[in-house]
Amino acid sequence: MLGAPIGHSRSPLLHAAAAEVLGLDWRYERVEVREEGLAGFLSGLGPDWTGLSLTMPLKRAVLPLVGGHDPLVDRLGLANTVRLGRQPALFNTDVAGVEAVLRDRAGAERAVVLGAGATAASALEALTRLGVPERVVAARRPEQARHDLGGLATAFEPLAEVDLDGADLVVSTLPAGADVPARLPDRLPGTPLLDVAYDPWPSALGAAWCAAGGVLLHGLDMLVEQAVLQVRVFTGGPPEEPLPQEPAVRAAMRVAVGR
Repeated sequence: MLGAPIGHSRSPLLHAAAAEVLGLDWRYERVEVREEGLAGFLSGLGPDWTGLSLTMPLKRAVLPLVGGHDPLVDRLGLANTVRLGRQPALFNTDVAGVEAVLRDRAGAERAVVLGAGATAASALEALTRLGVPERVVAARRPEQARHDLGGLATAFEPLAEVDLDGADLVVSTLPAGADVPARLPDRLPGTPLLDVAYDPWPSALGAAWCAAGGVLLHGLDMLVEQAVLQVRVFTGGPPEEPLPQEPAVRAAMRVAVGR
């Protein structure tokens, strides 16, 4: 796993669990790599490398460095997975991770995404796939978010002023230490929040959401689901093709991170 910072990541636990179930002789480690060092790191990889997971700030920076792109990567301009070998290729498994966690919430009319970075783009694509017609981005710089996220959202609002009272569903892509939005309602009876941040858990936002009566969906569930697709890719298959023993793989991953 590449990125900076990455010390908090649970991904090594997930991939070790998957390798054990599938009988694969894999080692999955964290390597701190910043944007300026990514090209040099990739050029130094030998034939024993199978794949890479990418987190911030590398999800956009990797695009010009690897030739093969899954169509979703080109649509969003984001990749979080590199399959290495004779034909290296980029994939985005974050979208499917968000979609899997929110699938039971399909039917929402208005969803609000807090934050406007790479994970927000994947969340918006997942909401689109789930048929949510109104997708609002709440960002500290709404005009910049409008530029970055293009047609993925239907509206852009200031983070401190966004109306969460009228949301059927909220996805937070904010860092765990970020301030709670200023207009958090006093009562949120049953409104679901997927909080992508999972360390520490709950975040300040997640704790406040629960106190107001909302339903908190765990960021680790999204991490597990996207990692399942990464294992599909690393074993040479397309991201949409299930693994052999996939239920056992998913169960082992969930146990590995306490889910």
